[in-house]
Amino acid sequence: MLGIVLPAGAASAQSATPVATPSTPQNADTARAAGTDTAEDDTGSDIIVTGSARRQRRFDVSYAVNSLGQDDIKRLAPLNFADLLGKLPGIQVEATGGEVQNVTRIRGIPTDDGYAVFQQDGLPLFHDINGNFFRGDSLNRYDLMTERVEVVRGGPAPIFASQAAAIVNNITVTGGDTPRGKVQVTAGTTDLYRLDAVQSGPLGGGTYYAVGGYLRRDGGQRDNGFPNDRGGQIRANIKHDLDNGSVRLSVNYLNDHNSFYLPIPVADPRNPAVSLNPFIDFFSGTLNSPAFRGVTLKYRDAAGVTQSQTRDLADGRHMEYGNIGLQYDGDLGGWQLAVRAGFTKGRLNFDALYSTSNPVDANTFAASFRSAANTAFGTAATPVARLGYALSGTNGATAYDPYAASGLVVQGQYRGVGSSFYSGQGDVSVTRKFDTGIGTHDLRIGGYGSAYGLTNKAVYQDYLMEVRGQPRTLDLVAYSATGAVLGSVTDRGVLRYGTTLNQGEVDSTVYALYGNDTWEITRGLRLDGGIRHEWYHIDGYGLTSTSVNLGDATTLADNSVRSFDGARQSRKDSPTATNWTIGVNYDVSDHFGGYARASHLEVPPQSSSYYGINPVLVKTKADQYEAGLKTSFGRNYLYLTGFYTKFDPFNASFVAFNPTTGRNDQAVPFIGQAEVKGIEVDGALVPVPWFFLSGSFTYQDPKYKNLENTAGADPSAVNGNQIIREPKVFGNVRPTFSFEAGSSQVEIYGRYEYVGRRFVDLFNNTRLPSYNTFGLGGTLTSNGFQFQVVGDNIFNNKGLTEGNPRTDQLDGQTSRDAIYGRPIFGRSVRFIVSKSW
Repeated sequence: MLGIVLPAGAASAQSATPVATPSTPQNADTARAAGTDTAEDDTGSDIIVTGSARRQRRFDVSYAVNSLGQDDIKRLAPLNFADLLGKLPGIQVEATGGEVQNVTRIRGIPTDDGYAVFQQDGLPLFHDINGNFFRGDSLNRYDLMTERVEVVRGGPAPIFASQAAAIVNNITVTGGDTPRGKVQVTAGTTDLYRLDAVQSGPLGGGTYYAVGGYLRRDGGQRDNGFPNDRGGQIRANIKHDLDNGSVRLSVNYLNDHNSFYLPIPVADPRNPAVSLNPFIDFFSGTLNSPAFRGVTLKYRDAAGVTQSQTRDLADGRHMEYGNIGLQYDGDLGGWQLAVRAGFTKGRLNFDALYSTSNPVDANTFAASFRSAANTAFGTAATPVARLGYALSGTNGATAYDPYAASGLVVQGQYRGVGSSFYSGQGDVSVTRKFDTGIGTHDLRIGGYGSAYGLTNKAVYQDYLMEVRGQPRTLDLVAYSATGAVLGSVTDRGVLRYGTTLNQGEVDSTVYALYGNDTWEITRGLRLDGGIRHEWYHIDGYGLTSTSVNLGDATTLADNSVRSFDGARQSRKDSPTATNWTIGVNYDVSDHFGGYARASHLEVPPQSSSYYGINPVLVKTKADQYEAGLKTSFGRNYLYLTGFYTKFDPFNASFVAFNPTTGRNDQAVPFIGQAEVKGIEVDGALVPVPWFFLSGSFTYQDPKYKNLENTAGADPSAVNGNQIIREPKVFGNVRPTFSFEAGSSQVEIYGRYEYVGRRFVDLFNNTRLPSYNTFGLGGTLTSNGFQFQVVGDNIFNNKGLTEGNPRTDQLDGQTSRDAIYGRPIFGRSVRFIVSKSW
């Protein structure tokens, strides 16, 4: 897994913002912005650009924002991008799925993406928040070419980005007059080997360059039996200064494989007090296995021909794309013109083994197929005498005794998905500051447009496995009284071929106009407001399917296989969205102030919904309110924000896994409201020059309200419950010691993180217990070299995320505490050596 450990702000070369030398313990620019682990500086240049008409200090803006520079990220030492965001206030994450495609929730927003829009230099790489099995952290990878990450929560996010309750803006390195560079090598106990490099500087004649990227191989936090992550990224740009501004051309290319970790069984469903750790290790175990390298997925096409796909689980989430971007910034007689344009084209091949239903006692599972097996394989003369287990592919010859191990068997679903995608986007804005009789106005007016689309081809099928790490697949075989094989419920481990078959395509366009005005009435008193209106056109189709029997009389596995039936569902839609915000800020002094803000967000259905069959299409509307107090004294700061969000309508519907058919075809519709109230705290205390304490804390009350259900479920038992998988309390504390040792600079830092109790289901029947972890790290910087060691979850504390959402969202797991979930990662250590020049 990627270890995002980026020592020293000097790693990047930048023209817009000065950079500390390698031996400087603080990066003043990052500190001014919001310095999570460094302290704020009341003097110096502005830094915040996201959600703002102009560059500003964090203290001066009227919304919640953090800016993370490379020094900050060095100390936070996240395992992946979601883990990085989870260190910030108001952002709860489940960072246990691997390097990418993790769950991020902003201020209790009850979606897996939290309506967080990922950008690169102010533009998304793909317009929609979610593509086909990918989202922002799949496209945006942190490396030394990232100067800093700015994260806006609420505030003006709905004005400056589509569908956004939050913006995560990755600002890349730009070359400057002084050549700068860095090379960094990372090795870790997860068999991690990573090389990062960046170089930037002048080309002459007012032209500058920057280029950098990474190559990485990682065995993974969990033992798949094959390499976990492999691949890399390269990004580059050329900037040319003009008489009245600058123009910059950028490119980036990503080609990367990432394994996806799904939940595992952790306790015996027959007796939840009995741990399954002897069979599948809590920290390193996974149902991923070499047994799924070279699987054959079967389905039937519209012409009635059986088709097969050969897939390899080791391919994981294989993302490959290229992007080209163009930026122009100019001063046209007092009007600041900004032009941003980009085009992305790529493809995704996704292979993963998904959890489905809970493990089952082996005899109970076999008994459930006895009647069907006897009907299919038995005769009056030779009935089925018994069903027994065998290792798959041995035609029943190599028997497997479940009771010599856990006594359980478990199902899993192999998903093979292919998609191609494109997204062209552009933003043009003008900003002008002008005086009036009462104060000054800073007005920004802009337009945004995007043409984007993607395809989808997905085949799922179910397997039967033993309960252990890297499980072997099993066959359930029908035997006669003499021990002869009469047939098999499964076929080479396949319990059901082709349980899900989807194919479709969607093309979309969106056009938006927006405006925002900041009115400084008097010194320290500012009123700002903005509006954004969007027009969408979405054109998509999905191929419909039916169920067929492929006709193999020796197995039940092909009795109900999906087949395209030659028809399609086409749909066109033209939704609109209108977002607005209004806020007031009053700074009593340069050290103390406060603000209040209200905003409205509308999010049309994601375009990928339109190639689905009979989707539930609901435009989500959210009203957001927040009020904050802020104080900054030298290197000490405190930001305290209260927030309230109401979703109306809110779509809490989901599709559950049906263990009988193997399909995700059990629709559970819940439409109503969701409400989140909370408070977030972000601060740093620096009592002495050699020590500072920083951290964040969030308390929230996420609950369902006024849900309605048309499928017979009782919504009254859901209303008022805690929203699925969202804690009421979470946060972290991070002490740092910094001192000199001769000519070297030494830092030692720790991290304590806490996540409160959550529930896996709407009815709050099954808990995900609270958990905490400890991390520790140290850095030695000397003569341009930096040596760092980072330890994560050093005490191997246990915690569960997610549960098993394919089956437990409605009424839980029949146990008080979850017995099936995605565990947090165990102890691991990373070693980083870098050289800056």
